[in-house]
Amino acid sequence: MTVLEQAPAVLRPPRRRRRMPRRGVLASTILLWVYAAAALAPLILMALGSLRTEQQLADKPIGLPLHPAFENYAKAWSEGGFSSYFVNSIVVTVGSVVLGTGVAVLAAYPLARFSFRGRGLLTAYFLAGLMLPIRLGIVPVFYLLNSIGLIDSRIGLICVYAASGVPFAIFVLTAFFRALPMELEEAARIDGAGELRIFAQIMVPMVRPALTTVALFQFIPLWNDFFFPLVLVEDDKYTLPVGLTRFVAEFEAAHAQLYAGLVITTIPLVLLFLLATKQIVAGLTAGMTK
Repeated sequence: MTVLEQAPAVLRPPRRRRRMPRRGVLASTILLWVYAAAALAPLILMALGSLRTEQQLADKPIGLPLHPAFENYAKAWSEGGFSSYFVNSIVVTVGSVVLGTGVAVLAAYPLARFSFRGRGLLTAYFLAGLMLPIRLGIVPVFYLLNSIGLIDSRIGLICVYAASGVPFAIFVLTAFFRALPMELEEAARIDGAGELRIFAQIMVPMVRPALTTVALFQFIPLWNDFFFPLVLVEDDKYTLPVGLTRFVAEFEAAHAQLYAGLVITTIPLVLLFLLATKQIVAGLTAGMTK
């Protein structure tokens, strides 16, 4: 046995990590670029189509806008009713995300940081919502909202959406709260901080990446949801997905304006991803390294 083999593990030289061969790096890079091009191609074609005239689209469906027709956006916004649909989507989606995330963080903190009788049963009750699609309960939801006067109301739609996002938000936030060291709370209590101050000024800021991730994962499906606005509200309170189908039915030949409406619908999601990318990555990777 050599001296190096007898030496403790701390004194041994670190093993070199195997590097991926250059061919593997090149192949993975090409695949990623191909995937990005395939994902971006429909968005680019949609944006180009929104800047072309109806005659140009009829003559050549795919092409560049030689003279951009920005009036398509103005017509879609005013004549197509997308201004009303856009406002409804913003109010309903943002209100649902704020309400659902607020309720979830208030529930996840005691479930993760305190021990009390029935905590496991209460946690299981909340997480059971992940296994039951809310669309299966549309009939009782409809009758419930009708009995309290919230049918054809943005508030009723916000309550339904917020409740549907609470189980997932509690599942994620509970895991993040449990990962925080107990010494933080003990030090704050020694300094004289109350439970509410510990929660608001110490715990919530430390799970901000998780809050951003939860909010984003609620925002996207709610923004794109078609089912509940179609069933629970009427014409003047329709959101963008339902408004798009109504626009197609009323303006069947207005393809350029339809492209403009699709761009209007997509822009908030693109901006949200661009602005919150760092927070999303931090929220998804938190706790993976020490």
